[in-house]
Amino acid sequence: MVDPQSQPANVTPLDAKIRNRIRADGPLTVSAFMEIALGDPDHGYYRTRDPLGEAGDFVTSPEISQVFGEIIGLWCAVTWQNTGTPENIHLVELGPGRGTLMADILRTTRNVMPAFVESIDVHMIETGAVLRQQQQEALNGYHVSWHDRFEAIPSGPVLVIANEFFDALPIDQYVMTEDGWRENQIVLSEKNDQLIFAPGDQRVGSKVTIPDELGTPPINSIFEHSSTGEQIAGDIAKRIATDGGAALIIDYGHVRHGLGDTLQAVKSHKFHDALATIGEADLTAHVNFAALGGAAEASGAVIHGPIFQGGFLTALGIEQRTETLTAKATLDQAELLKNASRRLIAADGMGTLFKAMAITSATDSTPAGFEGNEEGDTL
Repeated sequence: MVDPQSQPANVTPLDAKIRNRIRADGPLTVSAFMEIALGDPDHGYYRTRDPLGEAGDFVTSPEISQVFGEIIGLWCAVTWQNTGTPENIHLVELGPGRGTLMADILRTTRNVMPAFVESIDVHMIETGAVLRQQQQEALNGYHVSWHDRFEAIPSGPVLVIANEFFDALPIDQYVMTEDGWRENQIVLSEKNDQLIFAPGDQRVGSKVTIPDELGTPPINSIFEHSSTGEQIAGDIAKRIATDGGAALIIDYGHVRHGLGDTLQAVKSHKFHDALATIGEADLTAHVNFAALGGAAEASGAVIHGPIFQGGFLTALGIEQRTETLTAKATLDQAELLKNASRRLIAADGMGTLFKAMAITSATDSTPAGFEGNEEGDTL
């Protein structure tokens, strides 16, 4: 163990833990680094805090406007109808934040389609104790079960909602060097003992499959891969293919395989050095929807999209719902509602950066919002 007094200034507990691990065992992969920074039981970012809101580090769509949750709730109810109105279906949310989205889903569907609410049991996939407490308060009065992993959901059909979940899963990075792909790693600089990124000594070989369409990229190009994300997408798809149901994934990312370093840290709503104040800043990476879709299809399910979030929400009536709410609101409230909805759907807001993708069984029809809308973009 290294003397704490020998560590650089402003070292967090996880910074010290990572340094000691590198000294003992060698370089860390990017995915191992993210797992520690976000999920360490004692000091991990998501295990120890509520990161949302003005006092936190970022804001998600359900926190921006109640209309987002209402639209997703209606999507769930209509999708339940399209899957044959099963009498017992698990409504599952992955990474449910403060519970705001699920609360809005349940409030909305209880009012417009009570039969749907009577048919569901609610499950939340959440590992953070602080956020679980927030969710319990938001969902007081509802019967809800909490789990650490999707595999814990009982057998039977599922409706899965994953809003800004996959972007926080660990990724690995691969760097094109003069003699081929090498894995990007976190090491201690020999010059000043600081944590830095550096390509590994060995070529990647068969550890990861680089998509053929990327060809031979320029030197220093980076390819990102999330085996965790693909595994979870495959598990969800397999359940849907065998037991029925559907999934809705909404996140920011690209629709085709691409190159680029998208790993980013955010602290107090500003971009932050990913290797500084570890455990005190959020870490995310752009979602590769092509990879998630490929994993889902390989598990026997059908994917729809991805499409722009703006087009998806607009097709489901976000503008009409906003108009209905503003008609009953004060001038200040109406302005807030309009601005929030615009932020969710506008191209200069979240409308094109964020994508929506659905997963269904082969026997179900195209879900609401995805009919004839296959827009996308590249990284």
